[in-house]
Amino acid sequence: MQTQTHPLISPALGTARHLTSFHYGPSGAQKIYIQSSLHADELPGMLVAWALRKRLASLEAAGKLRGEVVVVPVPNPIGLNQRLLGQLLGRFESGTAANFNRHFHDLAELVLPRVGPRLGDDAQQNLLAARAAMREALDEQAPTTELGSQRLALQRLSYDADVVLDLHCDFEGAMHLYTNPDLWADVEPLACYLEAKASLFALNSNGNPFDEIHSFCWSALREHYGDRHPIPNGAVSVTIELRGQADVSYDFAEHDANAIIDYLTHRGVIEGTPAPLPPLECAATPFAGVESLIAPASGVLVFRTPVGVRVEAGQPIADVVDPLTDRVITIASSVTGMLYARQRTRFATAGMEVAWVAGATPRRTGSLLPD
Repeated sequence: MQTQTHPLISPALGTARHLTSFHYGPSGAQKIYIQSSLHADELPGMLVAWALRKRLASLEAAGKLRGEVVVVPVPNPIGLNQRLLGQLLGRFESGTAANFNRHFHDLAELVLPRVGPRLGDDAQQNLLAARAAMREALDEQAPTTELGSQRLALQRLSYDADVVLDLHCDFEGAMHLYTNPDLWADVEPLACYLEAKASLFALNSNGNPFDEIHSFCWSALREHYGDRHPIPNGAVSVTIELRGQADVSYDFAEHDANAIIDYLTHRGVIEGTPAPLPPLECAATPFAGVESLIAPASGVLVFRTPVGVRVEAGQPIADVVDPLTDRVITIASSVTGMLYARQRTRFATAGMEVAWVAGATPRRTGSLLPD
């Protein structure tokens, strides 16, 4: 195992932060990149990364790693240091209100102007040419802020990975994941091992979140050059939502780390016989098919349905109780699908999103991601 340190731009006199990456196994074969808690207040992934590191160290010592696995347990030291009145605020950078998981460099935009003359008839050589162009373009970037340097450092660590796993969680949620529809054949075994309750497709949900910038660039290159040069899927990138923010436990961490190890064994990155694939719990559905349930008025939020269950159209999901007027408003799902996430707070303001149901039929357009 090798440990690497990546300094960030100092935002003020007398301060300095850095990223730490842990590298297991030999380079030159498959490369797997795993990071956790990019939103710094989403902590289940940090414990999963800790459990993974122990497993990877043992596998490396036993000579069972056939590729390189890079783990970044703390990709957002900026967010970890943001507290207000004792509360950790890790989703947005406090100085700019920028979401830590948005606005990464668009790799397709960087690569398209320079890669064309390097492409030929060999898909594998085209993959290497595109990655070389990515490396050159990223090396040319000159961030001026600490946040910009953090984003760039993460991209330089991950741009050439064959698999990118970005570990997040929801407010309260069942295990679910997001990925590019072009990648489902490669991602389905991971969904099975994780026992995901929902798998959501989006080709480009806008905002350049971390997982999408790795896979969308290959889809964009195929769209641009596909009739002239073969372009493979150069990165299997997935956002894994490890249930909810409060679901931090050794049992969950061991389960999830084991699922990722089983997936890497299935892919041949780890020597051994893959564990039998569990059945896929729920069919994948388009992210555009998600219904966001909205509170029409303010009041105490009382959920009537737990996460991780299939609901029917018309089924009550939550009540909003007004203790001043005695009015109770019931919020029902208008679609049939999986209730995969809901708010952690129990006070609703008018217009607040309170829960999300994964339906099978696209119903939304434009930007699919919240800020």
